[in-house]
Amino acid sequence: MRADFRYRRRHRHFEPGCPLKPILAILALLLALPATAAQLTIELDHTRKTWQTADLLKHPDAQTVQIVDDVSYKRTMTYRAVPLASLLQGLKPANPLQAVALDGFAAELTAAPLLEKHGARAWLAVEDPAQPWPALADGKPSAGPFYLVWTDPQAGHISPEQWPFQVSAIKQLKTVAERFPALLPDPKLAANDPVNQGFALFQKNCLACHRLNGAGDAQVGPDLNIPYNPTEYFSGDFLKRYIRDPQSLRHWPQAKMPAFAASVLPDGELDLLVGYLKHMAGRKQQP
Repeated sequence: MRADFRYRRRHRHFEPGCPLKPILAILALLLALPATAAQLTIELDHTRKTWQTADLLKHPDAQTVQIVDDVSYKRTMTYRAVPLASLLQGLKPANPLQAVALDGFAAELTAAPLLEKHGARAWLAVEDPAQPWPALADGKPSAGPFYLVWTDPQAGHISPEQWPFQVSAIKQLKTVAERFPALLPDPKLAANDPVNQGFALFQKNCLACHRLNGAGDAQVGPDLNIPYNPTEYFSGDFLKRYIRDPQSLRHWPQAKMPAFAASVLPDGELDLLVGYLKHMAGRKQQP
């Protein structure tokens, strides 16, 4: 009798009607979830939607797409992906967006190329926890859980910075000029001045990784004006050579800066970009 009582006391949390049973059941369900399941937040004006991996994989517009010369994997890759246009309904082409990655990369984008249904087309690739993507490098994670990829990117002159991987959120924001006035060239310059054209190229190709005058959201690369502007320590054409192929001048295994080929950043545009940087060397502001 006493032995039976001790047994029932020791195991009473398994008895019918015990309040711990539902808790244990919930814990079991949580442990059963795939470790790599993730969620993506899309914030547009006054709406905010969170997508789960499973919901995106079974999205009615999801397709299997093949990406030739994938920017991150450097080879042909196949993904299950949803057209970005299907997830950004209601946006106008001029609306500014930002794709935020888990590592602090913050790609500044305009809606126009993301909404295109012909030519260069943007897709949100979704990593299936049951079929994980390969690692980006030894000891590194994959490009998932979400990755912005492009079919026929050459048709839209899509730069490497417009391929953010490990994306966690896409946000509609004010323009870069409104958010970060410290990036602005001299206001006396005409709108079509080469320096302002270079500023537009800086936003497209550099701001995802770099700040300037402490302004920007990126947390990957160094500030490009404080304490020194690269035009102040790269002589001759070395800065242009560095942008074209960073590893040709500074080589180390952990380097993150991609090469900007002439097919992505033509020589004329590279000149405009460097012109903007030279101009901003004379407009330093401490953060």
